Amino acid sequence: MFWQPLSVESWIGMRRGSLSDVKDTVNTIIEDVKTNGDAALFALTEKVDHQKLASLRISREEIDAAYDSVAPELVQALIEAEARITQFHELQKSKTLWLEEMEPGITLGVKTTPLDRIGAYIPGGRAAYPSTVLMTTVAARVAGVPEIVVCTPPPVNPLTLVALDIAGVEEAYQIGGAQAIAAMALGTETIKPVQKIVGPGNVFVTQAKMMLREYADIDFPAGPSEIGIIADSSAEPAFIAADVLAQAEHDPNAACVLVTDSDKLASSVGEEIAAQIATAPRREIMEKALAHSGYVIAEDMEDAAALMNRIAPEHLSIQTADPLATLSGIHHAGSIFIGPYTPVACGDYASGTNHVLPTAGYAKSYSALDVNHFMKRSQVQIVTREGLETIGDVIETLATAEGLAAHANSVRVRRE
Repeated sequence: MFWQPLSVESWIGMRRGSLSDVKDTVNTIIEDVKTNGDAALFALTEKVDHQKLASLRISREEIDAAYDSVAPELVQALIEAEARITQFHELQKSKTLWLEEMEPGITLGVKTTPLDRIGAYIPGGRAAYPSTVLMTTVAARVAGVPEIVVCTPPPVNPLTLVALDIAGVEEAYQIGGAQAIAAMALGTETIKPVQKIVGPGNVFVTQAKMMLREYADIDFPAGPSEIGIIADSSAEPAFIAADVLAQAEHDPNAACVLVTDSDKLASSVGEEIAAQIATAPRREIMEKALAHSGYVIAEDMEDAAALMNRIAPEHLSIQTADPLATLSGIHHAGSIFIGPYTPVACGDYASGTNHVLPTAGYAKSYSALDVNHFMKRSQVQIVTREGLETIGDVIETLATAEGLAAHANSVRVRRE
């Protein structure tokens, strides 16, 4: 059975529940890294990834040699993708400093500064994800972060190594899983701690990010991939089935949900999924993901939008007769793909938008990874003697009312 009806409640519970299931295991790994540092990283890599490492850090020689194993057309594709990602993220940059005189003698503004050191996690294992190297590190580079650290599980695919070079990453480690997150957050003998950790991963990685926020800020929970699709009877079932399977092939814990007001479309999509999966190279993974995927029947498109807002999917595809009208009712989604010719793969690789997105309903409160994730903003104020006279009475009155006499005096002494 590849396609079945779902309830929104079961979907939400399923996506959040998987994180809590691994909390104890992740806590054990974190404590191991905290206590044993590099030694824990070597031991866990051998135990989990079955790789006995001579060094944690990926060398310049390994990166240079990777080009010999990567076809020129793949290198060129990465170069072109990097250019588009850079172009889109450059548009997001704020002024380093802006100042505005609000009234005579009172000037306010904002100073924007990049973080000093960030860490990016790049998944590995079932597939190589050079695109995620670009998505995480290009955004940080455009923001102006001087130190960008990457961790990715061994053995590291040559494509990933080439992507590191194209993105300009100079510090990378062959470490995966929760132990990589712990190393970047806590630091070890070899790895200096970072201020913030970004990037997607499995439930162990995501849980580790959540648990270590006391030590390093994170982008958001970015766990196993998911897609929500809103479609009406005008949609092409083959396109929707292809989109479903594109997410399902990521991970056995990936999930897909179609919300439609057409029983006929839901049925036709199921038939297409069965036909397309028959020859899919990653069929076994897809079948596991489809076991917790399916469709929800809405009363109409307004109801479909309301249901999808409750789901708040990582990726949202809108394939309706009037997609912009449907879009107007959407408030919660990580990244939105409009129309039949905008598959999620566009954003995954080459349109320029970022594919690192909040999952498990966290799109209700988090946004897609962008330049702003790597910046911090300080509010600035410049007040002259004239300006202080203008607001001095207000400050002294409120400070006195709050019982903060020294606050009031800090203004009064300047006005005497």
